[in-house]
Amino acid sequence: MKKLIYLLTFLAALFIAVPTFAYTVQEGDTMTKIAHQNGLTLEEIARANPQVTNLDLILVGQEINLHKSNPTSESNSVEAYSNETYTDELVLSENELDLLARIVRAEAQTEPFEGKVAVADVVLNRVESSEFPDTIEEVIYEPRQFQPVSNGQVNKPADEESIEAVAAAISDMRNITEDSLFFYNPDIATNRWLDTRETTVVIGQHVFKN
Repeated sequence: MKKLIYLLTFLAALFIAVPTFAYTVQEGDTMTKIAHQNGLTLEEIARANPQVTNLDLILVGQEINLHKSNPTSESNSVEAYSNETYTDELVLSENELDLLARIVRAEAQTEPFEGKVAVADVVLNRVESSEFPDTIEEVIYEPRQFQPVSNGQVNKPADEESIEAVAAAISDMRNITEDSLFFYNPDIATNRWLDTRETTVVIGQHVFKN
């Protein structure tokens, strides 16, 4: 499965203060790349940065500590990642994340916050799936997939809650739809082909399907 590294400059402020011997994350960076460039192993750089609880998620503007720490201080969360291979990584740019927030606003403006997160989650699931294209832009602009693309609603700016929903979808609410690849509102849908697919979860007016 393709791994996602999300680059969100507007979330950088959520992280702890800049440590000594720090490196500022640039677009295109991964933890593996930063470690190799600074003569560290992935395990060493992970131990030095306990604030990074998910090594697949680093943010542009985030400060990474390059000082080697004592191996005995390694946390359980670091141990959980020490045997993973960080390859086939997909980097999402600010433009892609803005597009994701715009499709969330267009598809789920009247939905509760969880419903907005769920729409973002479906797009991310498609990016990870071998059944769909490999980028946010290609997934969203794939023909006949999202009505707001055809009617132009996707071009309107994202609102604050949609931006927050995208942030939630790539962090603590990442799998709110249980790997769903589709969603629809059965009360207004004119094409009923999704009726036959397995329902994973219902959030607000949207039914999510595998």
